[in-house]
Amino acid sequence: MSTTFTGTTYESRGMRHRRPRRSFVPSLAPLVIGAGAAGVLALWWSDTTAVVGPAGWLTGAGRITGLLAGYACAVLLALMARVPLLDHTIGTDRLARWHALGGRCTISLALAHTLLIIWGCSLTSHTDVVDQTSTLVLHYPDLLKGTAGFLLFLATGVLSARAARRKLSYETWHYLHFATYLAVFLTFGHQLSDGADFVGNRPARIAWYTLFLGVAALVAWYRFAVPLRRGLRHRLRVAAVHPEAPGVVSVHLTGEHLDELGGEPGQFLRWRFMTRGLWWTANPYSLSAPAHPSRLRITVKTAGGHSAALARLAPGTRVWAEGPYGGFTANRRTSPKVLLLAGGVGITPLRTLFETLPGQVTLVYRARRTDDLALRGEIDAIAAHRRATVHYVVDEPAGYSSRLTARGLTALVPDLAAHDVYLCGPPGMTQAAIQALRDAGVPARSIHHESFAF
Repeated sequence: MSTTFTGTTYESRGMRHRRPRRSFVPSLAPLVIGAGAAGVLALWWSDTTAVVGPAGWLTGAGRITGLLAGYACAVLLALMARVPLLDHTIGTDRLARWHALGGRCTISLALAHTLLIIWGCSLTSHTDVVDQTSTLVLHYPDLLKGTAGFLLFLATGVLSARAARRKLSYETWHYLHFATYLAVFLTFGHQLSDGADFVGNRPARIAWYTLFLGVAALVAWYRFAVPLRRGLRHRLRVAAVHPEAPGVVSVHLTGEHLDELGGEPGQFLRWRFMTRGLWWTANPYSLSAPAHPSRLRITVKTAGGHSAALARLAPGTRVWAEGPYGGFTANRRTSPKVLLLAGGVGITPLRTLFETLPGQVTLVYRARRTDDLALRGEIDAIAAHRRATVHYVVDEPAGYSSRLTARGLTALVPDLAAHDVYLCGPPGMTQAAIQALRDAGVPARSIHHESFAF
């Protein structure tokens, strides 16, 4: 089923003739990280006069992997410090993927460092690896703490593996990651006390302190100080909770100075509801309406204990919001033609973009049944106002169904390859949609999606 309104191209408020801003940050960030790694290798090179024999090669490799592991710890924390410049240009989910990849590399480097140093030192001292391990851990300064930090890293890595991650709630997984702060703290002293590249090398020690204190300042400011300051400033409270579809509710919130949040359509915040059972965790939900100076709205589908409890929120409940986060905004648009492709409750960020994106915009909204089409009345009103096309695709009844294939999408949007596509929905639907869009000739750079799988 579809709704079509014909007329002139729509220009949203405040965005007429505005060209999207293309950021250099996503391309520059990996180069900066790589340059830092090269600097770490240069530190080892400048401090090493010769490498002699098997023991020298092993300990040299151990020093390199240890330096890189220490540097990687700083990078991991910086990636998830929620720095707006990185978050809004690279995207939260992409940063999370970089963080996950970096975490695996960090643990591998730390493990290699441990094994290589023990092996190399055992050859140098002509002892077995067990005796050498106990000597290092118990008699070298700060190495007992460093060992505890390494074991914490290892445990976090195991629990973050895909098989284990599926068995953990988002809240549990989120709080377990705070152990990495303790792990970094425990291993930092070991790096300076035992690292041959830092002992007696004052410039190297100053550079290492500067790196880690700088990252610590970013984490302290953006993850703790800013949310606290904004919570006190904006005084958010629940105004009402309204059902939108089976298992879907909208939470309306009021507050003060909300225009200062700077939330753009397509972004999300992490919401902490100060009521029993919810106060201890902050979950990510997208804005489902453009931000207003005195009110905000999110629309949530029951998918777990936290989201189910939102339907029972009482008016007046205090709310703390962290953000806004994400780069799923108008700044990613490169073409005057845009397709918004939503699946289920993935309509929430796309509904805000549907209202505010300039140019020719088409919305395809997929759901299981007609009753599951949340916010449909608002969507039809927006389509009428901007004279746009909306296609509702439902599995039941079968007559309105359309397979998520290149042929099915081009039947709805004939010049699909000329569109930017904003995509949001369940993981399975998202993967199928990306494949269908690529088969239809849509360039990868024109497919924009952001998930909460972090």
